Amino acid sequence: MTSQPPTRHAHRRPVSAWRRGAKLLAIIVTVAVVAGVAVAGFYAFSLTQTLKEAAVPLKDAPAEPPALSTYDEPFAVLVVGTDECDDVVSAAFGARCSDPENAGTRNDVNMLVHVSTNPRRVTVVSFPRDLQVEIPECTAADGTAFPGAFKASINTAYEAGGLTCVADTVSELSGQSIPFAAKVSFGNVVNITDAIGGVEVCIGGDGIDDPDAGIQWEPGNRVVKGFDALAFLRTRKGIGDGSDLGRIGNQQQYLSRLMNKLRSDEVLTNPGTLLNLASTAVRNIEPSESLADPVRIAQLAYTLKDVPFDDITFVQFPVVDDPYDSNRVVPDEASAEVLWQALAANAPLALTGDAGRGVVADPSAPTPEPTESASEEATPAPDASATPDASATPGVVELPENINGSKASQATCSNGLG
Repeated sequence: MTSQPPTRHAHRRPVSAWRRGAKLLAIIVTVAVVAGVAVAGFYAFSLTQTLKEAAVPLKDAPAEPPALSTYDEPFAVLVVGTDECDDVVSAAFGARCSDPENAGTRNDVNMLVHVSTNPRRVTVVSFPRDLQVEIPECTAADGTAFPGAFKASINTAYEAGGLTCVADTVSELSGQSIPFAAKVSFGNVVNITDAIGGVEVCIGGDGIDDPDAGIQWEPGNRVVKGFDALAFLRTRKGIGDGSDLGRIGNQQQYLSRLMNKLRSDEVLTNPGTLLNLASTAVRNIEPSESLADPVRIAQLAYTLKDVPFDDITFVQFPVVDDPYDSNRVVPDEASAEVLWQALAANAPLALTGDAGRGVVADPSAPTPEPTESASEEATPAPDASATPDASATPGVVELPENINGSKASQATCSNGLG
């Protein structure tokens, strides 16, 4: 028998350390991507479930589903701030939360954010809490029916029928369709402000001394967060003429500076801050069903991200004193009609009134350069009965002096009473 030669195996090249490292890196990256997708999917699902648990219906909700693109139609978002005594603020509110006569939840802050298209413009309209309006029939989330009221303070609408009732009330008053809405409590404001590290505000005049709000601040810039942010938003007797109308100007200063910070590199380039903000916002809002989707929220935020600050306008809904109650106000319907027609025509807005009773111009801010829209010839509000010309570009509309407000590009300071 012939003996067989021993079997020989092919010679293998030794695997280099670099190749081993590359393979290991590829495995790690693959695992990280798969894990990241899984976590992101779970996170999005968790956010969606959290939002839907508190969502309420709106009659003007959009039919089209959300998408990861811009929202191509004009739209409005109603933002409602309530004074409820949640766990975050009940201790700080004192008698507001301990006195049985103060029971209930009121919508003390009501802001309608109107967004136009081609070009994008944003107008934030604030409604005074003591504004006397008609409140329509409402049904609360628990099924309780409210028969409506011919004349009542707008800040009673939430107690009558929740966020849906506030949206219906503002829609009937303004004639605006409201497809999206969200409610935040004062305690929620504390949490959201803290999520971005606070907001820098300007204290002007003689500083703010308001024992009711629990603050005594010297003039100058100040970063507010936590209860300081809440105190700043609630102060009334420490600014302007001590009225709720003065407080609106102060709240608009805060919102303007908040917008500036949200669009700054400090927030936009920090994934941790953005994730914390998104998570905090979801846990701290009561949305409409149309807004109970992280994709929809991202879509609307993406739509607003490049709007120039000169085209973001904060205004106070025009009012006059109630002839039957000097402590209340009623709509100035003629001035309001100018505003609504200008928004319908997507006209650039020129403010002729004051920035607000509670604020003054920031003396340290540089004088802004004239914008292209500001140099256009001012025109009266468009005639609603005229046939629209699709090719015509609306001129600047000068709002009546009774409409106070400011631009997001305009720095203001609280008009402190000292």
